Amino acid sequence: MLPQKSRYKSPWKRFAVNISLVILLFISALFTGIYFNHQNTIEQGLRNRGQALFSSLVITRKWNALHGGVFVEKTPGMKSNPYLQNPDITARNGKTYTKKNPALMTREISEIADREGAFQFHITSLKPLNPNNTPDPFERQALLSFAQGKSEAIGKEKREGATYYRYMAPLFVEEACLSCHGAQGYKLGDVRGGISVRFNIEGMERALMLNRLLLGLLFAVTLASFLGIVLRLVVALQKKLLAAEELIREMATTDYLTKLKNRRFLLTRLREELGRASRYRHPISCIFFDADHFKRVNDTYGHEAGDTVLKTISATAQEQCRQTDILGRYGGEEFLMILPETDLEQAGALAERLRQAIENQTSIADQHHLRVTATFGVACYSPETTAVQPNLSDFIKQADTAMLEAKKAGRNRVGIAA
Repeated sequence: MLPQKSRYKSPWKRFAVNISLVILLFISALFTGIYFNHQNTIEQGLRNRGQALFSSLVITRKWNALHGGVFVEKTPGMKSNPYLQNPDITARNGKTYTKKNPALMTREISEIADREGAFQFHITSLKPLNPNNTPDPFERQALLSFAQGKSEAIGKEKREGATYYRYMAPLFVEEACLSCHGAQGYKLGDVRGGISVRFNIEGMERALMLNRLLLGLLFAVTLASFLGIVLRLVVALQKKLLAAEELIREMATTDYLTKLKNRRFLLTRLREELGRASRYRHPISCIFFDADHFKRVNDTYGHEAGDTVLKTISATAQEQCRQTDILGRYGGEEFLMILPETDLEQAGALAERLRQAIENQTSIADQHHLRVTATFGVACYSPETTAVQPNLSDFIKQADTAMLEAKKAGRNRVGIAA
């Protein structure tokens, strides 16, 4: 029997879901990579800026330390460094100069940078001499990590509604540092403290947020576009494969020459119709017929002429078929017509009309006009009159036997099974 369509589970839905998931994973991985690469680039840029500011200040401090501090003229309002011994000197011209050591210079540079809105520096230590150099929580944690061997600390913080980037790296004790801090027990190479750098990145954070939104929108548009294109291709492929499948199914049940249903299809449908007739107590008939003197046509005019005769009979029989009748080529020059819900008298009348229609046809092959006739055998199964349902072979054999009897009686006639 042919497979029932209702039992066929299409794989297309699962295929579409799987390929959509693959596309989703691919697009997600692509955009995730883009996002993190962009994020890493931004973070590295901020880190580089922090390192550059730190390095610039360290170099400036080193210059100051190499010269043992820098003396500047003490102007009105300028305070001397209270943590230095004898920070002021008086020149011969009477002017007073005060010493700016690296720590004080760093703080004053930071104050100038802060007023300009550029950045802030803060020199700090776990053991500061100046209370103004006391570390904040970020700096304290960084200093503790430096003591454990870390080389830098990075963070972000919110302050007064703005986002700031924090960078801090350690300061190591050098020879010039011991003049001020030697009494605190430091040795060369020890972590003396650190310098933290802070600068405003609120504008960059807003730009990053906008970039995330744009990236998310681009992700959605790209994903939708890819899914649309791929699903459209899947639908087109599905249509082509279904068309090819339908063609294969049609070829499997259709006779190539006459375009009628083939023997396999006829036997399947006849088995179904016999069962339905028995179940609903309806009669069913069949007509078995073949072309008269078909071998003589092939031998005399060739097989192409024989094919023309078969096509003529097929076309004529199709014209006489009712909508519920099932017509097919049984094999060779033999044809079978299944007539559901048709009694013997109705089947005999239909066979006679078909015989006359074929007799009135003329086949033309290689300019030869061939008179076409056929002989018919009719059989009927009626549950009302027959207790036992005939099997498939017996039912067809009844019609075949009736046809053979009609042939013996002279051909081109209808035989009725007893």
